[in-house]
Amino acid sequence: MLNIHSLPTSIPSGSYPYGHCQGIAVDTQKRVVYYSYTTALVKTDFDGNFLGSVIGLLGHLGCIVRRPSDGLVYGSLEYKNDAIGQGILKRANAESVENGFYIAVFDGDRITRADMDAERDGIMTAAYLAPVTDDYLGTAENGRPHIHGCSGIDGTAIGPMPGSDDKKEWLFVAYGVYSDLDRRDNDHQVLLRFDPDDIKNSAAPLSQDHMHRSGADMAYERYFVYTGNTAYGVQNLEYDPGRDVYLMAVYRGQKPEFPNYPMYLVDAKTSPVRAPLAGIDGKEGELFTLAPGNVCDEKTGIPGADYPYGATGIAALGKGEDGVPYYYVSYDGHDDGGWNTTVRLCRADAETWIAAVQR
Repeated sequence: MLNIHSLPTSIPSGSYPYGHCQGIAVDTQKRVVYYSYTTALVKTDFDGNFLGSVIGLLGHLGCIVRRPSDGLVYGSLEYKNDAIGQGILKRANAESVENGFYIAVFDGDRITRADMDAERDGIMTAAYLAPVTDDYLGTAENGRPHIHGCSGIDGTAIGPMPGSDDKKEWLFVAYGVYSDLDRRDNDHQVLLRFDPDDIKNSAAPLSQDHMHRSGADMAYERYFVYTGNTAYGVQNLEYDPGRDVYLMAVYRGQKPEFPNYPMYLVDAKTSPVRAPLAGIDGKEGELFTLAPGNVCDEKTGIPGADYPYGATGIAALGKGEDGVPYYYVSYDGHDDGGWNTTVRLCRADAETWIAAVQR
């Protein structure tokens, strides 16, 4: 049982020049927090003291998750030449990069000093995700670029298969999805499921001059969640054992026919159902069920959570001694030193879905 009183109510990350916070991962036993800052991974203790960092990435490091069974940190890593990728390359004084999408694997225990090199210090390996690259580079049946509107990947989570009671853990990675109001085949969130051991065993050191394809033959399954289009898909994906749901924190969509909530919830108790995919004539897919949140749109029947945080990082901690689910949530900001975030201790709340803990 989680000892809530031993956890600080807020943890400052410090400020960094790499880009805004994309995700957090928390180790309550060792009392450390990992932060993805777009092109760097930062590590602090629970008092906010800086412990180390990994830099040198020319790609976008997104949502991260710590796997308790092996202590490693897994995160989405995308290399691309769209507007986001070009912005990263410009800051790094680089011209281009080979398009490719990976799960990065970090040995957090070995992050012990500032500015460790992602390529040369043996801290990071990466497994290549062929289906994401294929969808990003592919053309949809309607002639539009990027199948399912795929802009790459962002959200990552480790947890059970919805509807299964076998206790096996899986790694889910969510597509980024371009915000395009004129197409109808981009209204699902797309999640791929991998065996995290396959990810770990396929991961190899990455040379950004000659990108490897280790992991291209990994087995995977694809699932869909009908929410309506969102801006760049699932920013943070997190399994919440306290509520038995997957949290999907997004940037609000812009299509007026949808509720455009900032968070949606996948019911982890319900198996996927094979059904037609909206906006893609004649195509079927495995659809996850949305769980109730604190709001539900009357017109579409789509439920969600009207909770404005989580897109820059959320870590579900499980239930405390009081039986209530708790979380650490990123509240990001910016100052003269760069981008920063404060990680705040929060608890489940029926009205606001999640509320900051006050002591």
